[in-house]
Amino acid sequence: MADIYNIKLPIFEGPFDLLFHLIRENKIEIYDIPIALITHQYLEYIELMKELNLEIAGDFLVMAATLIHIKSKMLLPPDEEASSEEQEDPRLELVHRLLEYQAFKDAALNLKEREAEWLKVFHREPISDDGGDTELYLFDVNLFDLVSVFKKILDTASAEVASITKETLTVKDRMSFIMEMMEGQEAVRFEEIFKEGINKLQLIVTFIALLELIRLGLIRAYQEREFGNIWVINPQKVKSDESQVTS
Repeated sequence: MADIYNIKLPIFEGPFDLLFHLIRENKIEIYDIPIALITHQYLEYIELMKELNLEIAGDFLVMAATLIHIKSKMLLPPDEEASSEEQEDPRLELVHRLLEYQAFKDAALNLKEREAEWLKVFHREPISDDGGDTELYLFDVNLFDLVSVFKKILDTASAEVASITKETLTVKDRMSFIMEMMEGQEAVRFEEIFKEGINKLQLIVTFIALLELIRLGLIRAYQEREFGNIWVINPQKVKSDESQVTS
C-alpha cells in the first residue's frame, strides 16, 4: 500500500485530544477512566493513523507507553501492608494532566471566539425531509472526529486492491474528484464523498485527499453536534452566497 501513495500530513491535534475524543465517545467519567478499554482503543487509532500514512509525532507514542504502563500497574495486586490512603490510583497523574490540558484548551477556545465570532457558528438552510426549510447550526470538527467516522466506512470496505495501481490512483486525482463534487454546492455529507470507493485502498487515498484539501483551506469540515453528522463545506461558495445577500 505504501508503494501506491506516499503523503505526510501534519497532525492537527495531539495525544490528549485523542484521549478526550475517546472519553467523550465512550461517555466516560474522567475521574474513573477504564484504562484497559481506552488503551486498546488508543492503540487502534495509532494503527489506523499509520495505515493512513499520517505522520505520528513522538508524543503519541509516549502517551501509548504511558497508558500501557498505567494498565500494567492496575493489574498488579494491591499492597496489603499499605493503607488505602497510601495506595495512590495509577491513573491520578494522567487525570490531572488531562484536566490541565482541558483548561488550556478552553481558554484558547474562549480567546478564539472573542476574536472571530463568525468562525464559531456556520449557518445554512438545507431542505428538511418534509420539503420545508430548516435551520442547521454547525461547528468545527477535529481530526479524530473525522477519523472516527471514516473508520466506520473503512470497516465495511473490501480489502481487494488488485485492480488499483499507482498510475490509476493518486491523491492528486482524488483531490480533483472532491473539488469537482463540491463545485457549485455549499456543502455535502461526509459519507457522500466516499460513495464511489470500490475498496479499502481507494477509500484511504480519498480520505488523505480530503485532509490535504482541509489543510490547504480549500474545503472545511463541520459537525452538526458532538458525534453528529459531518458536513464538508465549500468556503468559496459560502462567501459567494453571502456577498450576494449583502449586495
